[in-house]
Amino acid sequence: MNLKSVTGMIGCLAFSCMVQAQQEWSPVNGKIQSEWVEKVNPSSVLPEYPRPHLVRSEWVNLNGLWNYTIQPLVNTTQPAQFDGSILVPFAVESALSGVQKTVGKDSVLWYQRNFTIPAKAKSKKVLLHFGAVDWQCDVFVNDQLVGTHKGGFDPFSFDISSALRKKGAQKLVVKVWDPSDEGPQPRGKQVVKPHGIWYTPVTGIWQTVWLEAVPSTYIASTRQTPDIDQKTVTVATQVENTQPGDKVLVVVKKGTEIVAQKDVEPGQPAVLSIENSQLWSPENPFLYDLKISIVRNKKTIDEVGSYFAMRKISMKKDANGIQRMLLNNEFVFQYGPLDQGWWPDGLYTAPTDEALKFDIVKTREMGFNMIRKHVKVEPARWYYYCDQLGMLVWQDMPSGDMGNRWEMRPGIYGKATDKNRTPESEAIFRTEWKEIMTDFYNFPSIVVWVPFNEAWGQFKTAEIVKWTMKEDPSRLVNTASGGNFEPVGDIIDLHNYPEPLMPDPALFGADRILVLGEFGGLGLPVENHTWQEKNNWGYQSFKNKEDLYNRYAEFISVMPHLIEKGLSAAVYTQTTDVEVETNGLMTYDRKIIKFSPDALKKLHQQLYNKSLVKFK
Repeated sequence: MNLKSVTGMIGCLAFSCMVQAQQEWSPVNGKIQSEWVEKVNPSSVLPEYPRPHLVRSEWVNLNGLWNYTIQPLVNTTQPAQFDGSILVPFAVESALSGVQKTVGKDSVLWYQRNFTIPAKAKSKKVLLHFGAVDWQCDVFVNDQLVGTHKGGFDPFSFDISSALRKKGAQKLVVKVWDPSDEGPQPRGKQVVKPHGIWYTPVTGIWQTVWLEAVPSTYIASTRQTPDIDQKTVTVATQVENTQPGDKVLVVVKKGTEIVAQKDVEPGQPAVLSIENSQLWSPENPFLYDLKISIVRNKKTIDEVGSYFAMRKISMKKDANGIQRMLLNNEFVFQYGPLDQGWWPDGLYTAPTDEALKFDIVKTREMGFNMIRKHVKVEPARWYYYCDQLGMLVWQDMPSGDMGNRWEMRPGIYGKATDKNRTPESEAIFRTEWKEIMTDFYNFPSIVVWVPFNEAWGQFKTAEIVKWTMKEDPSRLVNTASGGNFEPVGDIIDLHNYPEPLMPDPALFGADRILVLGEFGGLGLPVENHTWQEKNNWGYQSFKNKEDLYNRYAEFISVMPHLIEKGLSAAVYTQTTDVEVETNGLMTYDRKIIKFSPDALKKLHQQLYNKSLVKFK
């Protein structure tokens, strides 16, 4: 899917933005910064089209300088005055926001900006989209509440048509409250007082804000499910406000060639045959293009672009009776880094689209074929690049509401405890996890869902895992990465630092896939490229790149033996340094790569030797 034609269309015909008063902006200095900071332009911030699976040509990007103020939580009315400018979509605590202030549970963050709608768009519905806002937000258009959303990691939108004035400036106000680790909501690695493996809070808008105009009958979502065994793809399309006689036309293309097409009644799935399927894999990340249209009396009412891949993730016993993880019905050892997705300048938000792609590109160059996205969800374009580049993804649910006891060693069930969450906390988790699974379903790179990590807020384990498997039977579910372990789900996942180990095949191999969900953590602080000068740490620290590489090579040398015994995947900690952690393959600012990518790629090839695993 080529998004270049819909990239950077801030001046598109459907909308025009009110020019804000020229205000000076600069990132807050004091910490290290990535090289992409110099490419951040406040008048064109992250201008790329944000939604790869539902592409329309007419849209407008609302990123840029907004007004902001931080007020006490007890103040419920819209502010009459603001403290200054904030660069959206960078969190208020980040350097790139131009603010770098903490909000906290006793305060709220207010945003305000204006935009205008041209006359030609007034006959259409106007949708306001947010990529992500952490955590609870109320959205007002012209002082009218158009919607409320809770959830820091899932995209959402509101139909704002009824709130728009007939002409002139439209006022947009967003109110955000985020208790960070002082509330029960999913928040990943954020804490009020950062230390160790816990990082700076992220409050407010941290992904692209944008508008689009759609007809009264429009495509709201699609769901693509490939079946490589039957050589089909099923496309389910949700259409709003259909009329009798409307048809949904689905066209599959391979370049300029039409592979298959079918029209169905709205609400009915289209099942299309994909003969001579090109299967998606890390070696061949082939993507088919999709065009989906609403047709009424032979006239196209609405049309979107999308894509899909023919790929399958499954499990099967090898010749020794041990469950193996299969890609496209073949064993592929999955190996990649634990990826936190943090930035020294933007925190949750990469400075530019080039920066967002950079970590994936470097990971690929180093010979990894998988990334475990750790207790964070990325913007949709990140997964789009994984799809393009052939990178398998294990997607964690962001953790929250900590407090239960952790048992990290598998073997004896019952030592660990599930969190006794409140009904409110449980409902928050279920709502956001369901939204994440739904919103990111179409990305073929995602092959594993991980609902829990190391007992961080883990609750009703068997129930949640079974529900996750039911919500998406097309992927595998890693029950509890690193514990707490229960006899449910597809995978049993051991964490061990620093050396690589694996779950006991005799205890677990017949029932579940065996993986090493975290290991390594080899640290190397690089002067002038650390978050702070002193008290940085790794699980095992080194003073030079040579010693670091030699220790890492020792770890890799034992992996083929573990693969033969039953190991299907492993995750090395981690992609980059993050704040005081210095155990990354790269420094936090991405300016120093601690390992030679070529040397790592050569070293890793032994892990992908298919002769290590035999099937009957």
